[in-house]
Amino acid sequence: MGFFDAVWHLLNLIAPAVGLGVIAATGAKLLWRRELAPVRWRRLVLWASAAGLSALLAGLVITGRDGRMATYAAMVVASAAALWWAGFASRGR
Repeated sequence: MGFFDAVWHLLNLIAPAVGLGVIAATGAKLLWRRELAPVRWRRLVLWASAAGLSALLAGLVITGRDGRMATYAAMVVASAAALWWAGFASRGR
């Protein structure tokens, strides 16, 4: 595998987590417009993407393969928990 192939594979591993982070943060900002007004959209995207990527990497380590449905389910749950934390829980402090 060449350098560009390795980079392409890495980007394809990261893409679902980042895509979910963008979509989930945008949806959260639209649904809870008043409650999330003081929270920046970029912060929500970063938290959701980081949590999703962590779940994807954990699923890759545990199952030995990427793209398992359980891994994607864990990515959704982790992203939702991170959005809640970044949007609602951390504001109360």
